Amino acid sequence: MTIQVLLVEDDSLLVRRIQSHFSNSDFSFVVDETGANAANIVRTNHDIKLAVIDIVLPQVDGLVLAKEINLISDIGVVVLSSRDSQADRILGLAQGADDYICKPVDLLELELRLKALAKRLNLFQANDEYIEYSDIKVHPEHRTLIVANGEEIRLTEAEHKVLISLIGNAGKPTSREKLSEEIGQSDWSPSDRTVDVLVGRLRKKLGDEKEQKRIVTVRGKGYMIALG
Repeated sequence: MTIQVLLVEDDSLLVRRIQSHFSNSDFSFVVDETGANAANIVRTNHDIKLAVIDIVLPQVDGLVLAKEINLISDIGVVVLSSRDSQADRILGLAQGADDYICKPVDLLELELRLKALAKRLNLFQANDEYIEYSDIKVHPEHRTLIVANGEEIRLTEAEHKVLISLIGNAGKPTSREKLSEEIGQSDWSPSDRTVDVLVGRLRKKLGDEKEQKRIVTVRGKGYMIALG
C-alpha cells in the first residue's frame, strides 16, 4: 500500500529531489508549494496520512500551519527547518509536530523518519493490542492514549516515546537526559527544556490535576509515573 504524504515546500528543486528519491517507495506526495491550500487539502483528501512541512513558506508560517493541521487531523507531521537551535526544536514540538528535520535535507534520513513515523501510526499493518497501566491505555503503534473516561487522544511521536518510557519505569524516576535520548536528542544539557514541554503536554492530555498527578516531578532525578 502506498502512503500519501502532503509535501509543503516552496523549493521546487528540493520537491523534485524528494519525488525522484521516493519514486519507488511506500510513499507518494501531494505538493503544495505555498502552503495556502495545505489545510484544505488535509480536510478534503482523507488518503493523506502524513505531512512534511517547511517552516519558512511564502504565504504562511509553517509552524502555524503544522498547529492548524494538528487541530483538524490526526495525520503525522514532520517539519523541515534551516534553524537548529534548541528553542526552535522546542517550538516545533510544542506546535504538535511529530519530528523535526534540519536543512539541508538528507533524503535517506527523511525516508527513514517517515517510515518510523508511519510504523508508529500503524499505517503499514493493524494491531489492536494496548499497553495498560492503572487507568491509562496506550497503543504502541496507533500512538493513541485512552484515559479513564474512555476518551481516545492522539499523541505526537515524542509524547508517545516519553510516556512509554515512563510507563516502562513506573514507580521509578527517569532522568530528563534519558527521556531526551528516547526522543532522539543526543545533545541534551541541563538547560534543555524539550522534555519539560513534552511532559507538560502529556499532563494536560492525561487530565492531571494539581492535587493528583499521574506524572510527578522527582526533584533532581526527573519524572515518574505514579504507582497506580
